[in-house]
Formats: sequence, C-alpha cells, structure tokens
Amino acid sequence: MEYRNLGSTGLKVSPLCLGTMMFGAWGNPDHGDCVDIVHRALDAGINFIDTANMYSDGECEEIVAGALKDRREEVVLATKVFFPMGEGPNERGLSRKAIHEQVEHSLRRLGTDVIDLYQIHRPDPTVPWDETLRALDDLVRQGKVRYIGCSTNHHEVGGQPRLEAWEIVETLWTSQRHGWERFVCLQPPYSLLRRTMEEEHFPMTRRFGIANIVWSPLEGGWLTGRYRRGGKLPDTPRADRWVKDLSDPKFEGRQEVVERLIPYAEAKGCSLTALSLAWTLEHPAVTSTILGPRTMEQLEGCLEALEVEVTDADKAFIDSLVPPGTSAL
Repeated sequence: MEYRNLGSTGLKVSPLCLGTMMFGAWGNPDHGDCVDIVHRALDAGINFIDTANMYSDGECEEIVAGALKDRREEVVLATKVFFPMGEGPNERGLSRKAIHEQVEHSLRRLGTDVIDLYQIHRPDPTVPWDETLRALDDLVRQGKVRYIGCSTNHHEVGGQPRLEAWEIVETLWTSQRHGWERFVCLQPPYSLLRRTMEEEHFPMTRRFGIANIVWSPLEGGWLTGRYRRGGKLPDTPRADRWVKDLSDPKFEGRQEVVERLIPYAEAKGCSLTALSLAWTLEHPAVTSTILGPRTMEQLEGCLEALEVEVTDADKAFIDSLVPPGTSAL
C-alpha cells in the first residue's frame, strides 16, 4: 500500500478509505460481519476509517469501536458532526454547544480518547463560522481531536446546504486571522459520472493544500453494474429508496455511460467497480477514495481497484463519455 499525506499535514492515509455508513441498521445489522469487514480492510493495508455520529443513530460508531479493540493505533479514525442526534434544537448543527456535546458522545461510542479527524458533515448557515471554527480549535487544544475537516454534498441532495469553494477559502482566512486550526481536508462527492468538483473545488483545494477524501465513487451502485438498461431492479433498501424505477427518463444519461463502460472494463480485464474506483485515485487532487461496503464480497470487489492501472487511453475514453467538470446524472 502506498500511503499519502493528508493535504499539507504529515498524517499518512491509505488511498482507499473504509467508509462505514452501511454498518448497522442502515445496511448490515450483523455486527460480527461488520467487524470482519473492518479487519479484512486493515489486513489489506487500509489504515483510514470514516464514520459519522448519525450513521444508524450512533450504532455505526459503536461497531467501529468493537472492530478497533486492540487495533486502534493502526488506524486514522474519522467521524463527523452536524445532523440531528435527538429531538432538541441544540442536538444538531455546528454551534459550540452542539459540537462540544456531540464530540463527547462520539468519543464514548468509539471507545477512544481522541478522534484523528473530526469533520463537519455539512455547513450550518444558522451559525457563524467564527463560532464553529473556534469550537473545533478548542477540541484540538484539549487533545480530543487531532485534525479538522469539512464535507459537502452535491446540488441534487435536497434540503442540505452545499459548501461552495469560496466558503472553504473564507474559513481558511478566518482560521489564519485568529490563529485557529484550519480545515485540512474536504469530503466531496466525486465519480466518473459526477465530475463537477473538478471545476472549482479541486483547483481550490490544490492551491491551499487541502486533501480530498471523495465519497460516492460508485454512485450508489450505478458504477458496479447493478442497474442495467432493461434489467430488473435489485431488491435492496438503496434501490428502493433512490432508484425505484429504472425506466425513469432521468436515468438515461447514466445508463448510457454504464452500458458503454461495462464492456470496456471487461476488455481491460477488470470489473467496472475496480475501474471506477481506480479512476478517481488518478486525479491529482484526490488523496483517498471512500469505499462503502455492506458485505465482505463488496469489499473484496473494491480492493481489486488497487491492482488496476488506469492508462491515458482509459482516461481519454472516460472523458469522451463524461467530459471533465461535467455530470452525467
């Protein structure tokens, strides 16, 4: 495994990051299976694990804690804060109270004294950046958090604020002005079907030494070949929630790309999954790509990406299907 620095820091992380959103009630309720997946990832050289307080209402963090018993020091452990963790108005968001209380809950559930990377899951337009950044700086000074980062979504996710590139730069200026800790990484959505981050976010992060830990590199299963034109919708919670009807015209663009990529990957001697993951790691702005396996079989399929060489011809073919900076979604 070739480890990479997390942005301008000295922290070394693996190019594949084990995302755990599918651990627990949201995906795989078998804790033993989830622990086995974590151990297999660690044994394969992955040293980066990403979770969040809201995944399965905290259950996910507890599963990760069980998996890291006796192996905590091997791992760069990341979690997040923002989404509601209770009914109260202060049990969510990025106020000083919310951040300071939620980090304590995460530390307890994760069974650790310190979180390596603490990320804001989304921006909170109801709270001034000064308050949020000072609260995060406090956690670093208290030794509860080592590094801080931020995460953003894409425009298609309704009801959630998107963190624009200029806003991230504004946070850097604020941190520098006050001598506070600054965001060292961004967690944006990125895949060969969704390349909009290449337009503004990636150039900005490269300029300011911010790492990109990209999520949804397989677009919820589209880039695994799960959803085929004229095929049957799989019986999974994700398909039922996000796809529902494969004949919907809004899926035509991504189906066209997928149908052309599948034989291309086969001719190259790899799976569409492996090619899609390996392709994300070729962008110079990408430090690590988050995997989100629900089963051991899915993890093994993702690990194959480490063996795939993405050639200039591969990049040119993908560019012809989805030009840089655009989206096929």
